[in-house]
Parts: sequence; structure tokens; C-alpha cells
Amino acid sequence: MIEFSTKWASYTYKGKVLDILSGIDLSCNQLTGIIPSGLGNLSEIRGLNLSHNNLAGPIPLSFSKLKQIESLDLSYNNLNGRIPSQMIELYSLAVFTVAHNDLLGPLPDMKGQFGTFNESSYEGNPFLCGPPLKNSCSEGDSPKTPSASFGEDHEENGFMDMGDFYVSFVVSYVMILLAIAIVLYINPYWRQAWFYFIGERSTACYFFIVDNLHRLTCFRRNT
Repeated sequence: MIEFSTKWASYTYKGKVLDILSGIDLSCNQLTGIIPSGLGNLSEIRGLNLSHNNLAGPIPLSFSKLKQIESLDLSYNNLNGRIPSQMIELYSLAVFTVAHNDLLGPLPDMKGQFGTFNESSYEGNPFLCGPPLKNSCSEGDSPKTPSASFGEDHEENGFMDMGDFYVSFVVSYVMILLAIAIVLYINPYWRQAWFYFIGERSTACYFFIVDNLHRLTCFRRNT
């Protein structure tokens, strides 16, 4: 026998129904961090309750793949960013609440199941706008240009974009070289020490190469 909270109620299950029951209730556990995007791969799950925790970050875009889900409760956390517009494709969703978070921007279109949710599903998020809320969205707001889209993409990919990485690496390298050049220009003692060090290393490398070439030549003659 287990007790499972879903659709704003708590139910007790036992017997054969446990073989087909699929749901996760992690509410009231003081969980922190971001919601793992991997939860979106649980395609057969019917209920997911993450309410009353300290979860932060955006709602994973992968949640739009939970095609069988009937109840999704993300209320009373610290979630931010926008509600993914793709979630209107969750046609089995009967209960949905993101109340009391830090979400912002326009709500998904009132299509499918999202046309059945009222203000109580979104209360406690003063920066959300659009129907069924009374807050009107400004002209600059668009569901396809969320400020949290980078956070979601970054979470999905798990890595920094390689182009950004190369640019930041080159800029950092150039800045280090410039800093060294400025220090050597200002301080003549360090400049002298630097050139002395370079000269020593160059001489050592030269004799190392010459010595090894000589040994290699002798080895080939002997063989």
C-alpha cells in the first residue's frame, strides 16, 4: 500500500493497480538546484509532483515530451524564466500548476488542455502575463523569445557552445600576452630577467637538439 499525491489530492493505492501506477511525488523534500531535463524522458509517467521545494532555474523544455502526463505540480519553488510554449502539446494534462514561483513572460497559448487552466495555476508569479491572467503582455513580449531560452538550451546541451569557447580562449590568451608585455615594458628588472630566461631556455633547447641529432646519427651508422 502506498500513498500518492496527484491532482490536488492524496490517494492510497494497493493491490494490482500498483503494477500499472506510474508517478513521482517528491514534494516537500527541500530539494535544491535545477530540475533535471532527463525527467522529460519518462514518457509513460502519469503524475509528477515537485511542489514545495527550493528548485530553481527554468522549466525544462523536455517536459513537452511527457505525452502521457495527467498531473504536473511545480508550485512553491523558485523556478524562473518562461513556461515553454511547446507544453500545449500535452493533451492528457488535466492538472497543471506553477503557482508561487518567479516565472515571467507570456503564458502558453490557451489551446488544448491549457485552455482549461485558470488563474490559480499561475498565481504568485507577478511577472507572468496573458490570458487567463489580468496582466497584459507588452508588444515586446513573445513566447518564442524568452529571456530564459539560453538557460534551457544550455541545460539541454550540457556544454558551452564551441564557438563561444574558442572566442573566449583567444581573447583570454591575447589579454595575458598584453599583460606580460606591459609588465616587461614598465619594469626593466623583470624585462632583463625575462630575456635572460628566454636566452637560457633557447640555448638549452639548441644543445639538446644538436646532442640528440648526433646520437641518432651515430646509432644509424652502427646499425
